[in-house]
Amino acid sequence: MALKATIYKAVVNVADLDRSQFLDASLTLARHPSETQERMMLRLLAWIKYADERLQFTRGLSSDDEPEVWLRNDHLGIDLWIELGLPDERRIKKACSLAQEVALFTYNSRAAEIWWQQNQSKMAGFKNLSIWYLDDEQLAKLSAFAERTMTLQATIQEGAIWLSDAQNNLEIHLTPWQTPA
Repeated sequence: MALKATIYKAVVNVADLDRSQFLDASLTLARHPSETQERMMLRLLAWIKYADERLQFTRGLSSDDEPEVWLRNDHLGIDLWIELGLPDERRIKKACSLAQEVALFTYNSRAAEIWWQQNQSKMAGFKNLSIWYLDDEQLAKLSAFAERTMTLQATIQEGAIWLSDAQNNLEIHLTPWQTPA
């Protein structure tokens, strides 16, 4: 018998002062049986960082031809492709050729640093690619927010993300490993 995804609901209020974007959203996240809680919360953080009323979660781990999150335009083109983890160069090349902008969120300190050392020069060739790194300590604190039903407030200013719920407050600093040229 196949395991089913666990459904999480999040009501998120985003005040992105850097982009003058203010948004209230009700989100549904399906956590794949093989996905960790940390990875699921990083997906949510990626959504918060690029918050837009048209930004959507995809089938993610269940699909090889879709990103984790994307922003599609009226012509079914892809304005933003968001990936998580440590993908190979072919996947990044595909994303960069299909989307106007690509954002990669890396995590897992030891593996991510090795991946970056091996791929930094290759990734520099992709002019529409941003790479963000979240260290293990911050990811563990972010994971503490995970509940089947979440109500979150996020404020983004000068690159910092302040996240809070009824019990927790967290200041998150993503490390930019690469920004678009």
